[in-house]
Amino acid sequence: MFSKILVANRGEIALRIIRACKEMGIGAVAVHSTADANAMHVRMADEAICIGPPPSADSYLSQSAVMSACIVTKSDAVHPGYGFLSENPSFAQMLEDHGVNFIGPSAEHVRRMGDKIEAKRVMQSLNIAGVPGSDGPVESSDDAQRIANDIGFPVIIKASGGGGGRGMRIATGRDQVEGAFTEARSEALAAFGNDEVYIEKYLDRPRHIEVQVIGDGKGNGIHLGERDCSLQRRHQKILEEAPGPAIDPTLRARIGIQCAEAVAKMGYAGAGTVEFLYADGAFYFIEMNTRLQVEHPVTEAVYGVDIVREQIRVAAGQGLSIQQDHLNTRGHAIEARINAETVPEFRPSPGQVTTFHAPGGPGVRMDTAVYTGYEIPPWYDSLVGKVIVHSEDRASALAKLSQALDELIIDGIEHNAPLFQKLCANKDIQDGNYHIHWLESWLNETSW
Repeated sequence: MFSKILVANRGEIALRIIRACKEMGIGAVAVHSTADANAMHVRMADEAICIGPPPSADSYLSQSAVMSACIVTKSDAVHPGYGFLSENPSFAQMLEDHGVNFIGPSAEHVRRMGDKIEAKRVMQSLNIAGVPGSDGPVESSDDAQRIANDIGFPVIIKASGGGGGRGMRIATGRDQVEGAFTEARSEALAAFGNDEVYIEKYLDRPRHIEVQVIGDGKGNGIHLGERDCSLQRRHQKILEEAPGPAIDPTLRARIGIQCAEAVAKMGYAGAGTVEFLYADGAFYFIEMNTRLQVEHPVTEAVYGVDIVREQIRVAAGQGLSIQQDHLNTRGHAIEARINAETVPEFRPSPGQVTTFHAPGGPGVRMDTAVYTGYEIPPWYDSLVGKVIVHSEDRASALAKLSQALDELIIDGIEHNAPLFQKLCANKDIQDGNYHIHWLESWLNETSW
């Protein structure tokens, strides 16, 4: 087992990983920018080292700074969390070249799955079908027009190497294809340094379903069911739940086993998420995330598995501590992402938290690194914490989430907890009757 793990992240996810390290008797090293000198993950780690000024490019995204921190602290492994360097194949390769373990899949798997076109090819070879669309990158607007005509409108043009809703444009007819193609390429180049795009059929009201998998890198893989992440704004998830309200046990077992077999055949090592659009009883693969997900706690609650611990075990060569036959769902879990932002404008709201109180009680968990007096910096993502509830069924989980949100106190900044209170009281949400476009339509129709 590792003696010391450097956590190459910040905020609630860094604190989550540090807790897992301490429970396993492993030393935890925090890295931080000058803006995060007083952050909770810095306080809770066994060691901490500053890696640069506030801008992410000069600190958390600086491969050389993180690598230097590994050398200085003599860390033998790095856990990247999510975001930042977690899906950067050159970073994973750099660690490998310097004899430092990357707590995640191989650099090759990170690279192949990070390219959405290549990921579709790999999954198709493993009998997991994608959304109908181009076989590879689209080189010109004429090609885009031809492919769109073949698969039928509407279509969506997507950045090959991107994510987070950037580099995406929808065309509902022939007259929109050229403009959508040009805009998607331009935004992709600006956001990711890569203007390669591809085309898919645009599904009108699908759900976003993702399957949690873990492989041991030795030809074995398991799945931990699915999460429904359909409540999204601008392609960003805001609420996730497990199990998915639209997926029955037979479907769950079928798609889960299919994904587990795929990662086993790939020789994949570590945690990953296979993401689908689900419509009319069919699953369409869209991408695979080769890292820990923001929403992993709902799966942990339903299956009783510590996913971070399993990541560390696999990376250390100890394999999985769990077997598929021993895994069963237990109740229902929901996660609400609490962001420092105004509602309904959704503008970031950094500043000092003058009072903070986390909700509690049976089946309530809050992952956060915020405390009274903490200054939320303007440099990073607006996520300040996640309220996770677990109960015997979906209805009681929604009731518990509403109660937990009532208890949550974050004074001094604006935050989006009132949004979730409205959602908990909405009949469509209570009935599980929503899709990936539902939230934006509802927001446009709702008065605040």
